[in-house]
Amino acid sequence: MHHHGYLWTGPKQRFDKEGLRRTPRASDLPPMETAHWLMKSASSIQGTWQEPKEAAAWLGDRLAEYEHRFTSQTDCDGNRLTLLVNSTSERLGWGGDVSFGFYLEHPVFLSMALVTCSPNRTAPELGCPQR
Repeated sequence: MHHHGYLWTGPKQRFDKEGLRRTPRASDLPPMETAHWLMKSASSIQGTWQEPKEAAAWLGDRLAEYEHRFTSQTDCDGNRLTLLVNSTSERLGWGGDVSFGFYLEHPVFLSMALVTCSPNRTAPELGCPQR
């Protein structure tokens, strides 16, 4: 089992076009279902980790990188962000996926996901995009 990280930023208006986010459409947009990131090209993968804590650390680094651009003060709360990273590590540890979205400066949206692979708990039929 390993974990792939995905990140997308772009106009919120584009993100809201759900028809482009449904499978099997080939789009750079985040899919409607987190596990469906595995159906995207391997070039979409931002990183791969064997250990949940390493994958969660990547998420924490991305949160720190974008935190100054969050539009919500609640999203900027350091304790909340620490809880997100810790809960991410726990969820990945039992084979779950995580997906988070944040509003950045209007009208930009940030989507981040960590997807468990080989096998994915919710979609075990999906193969690893790196194979």
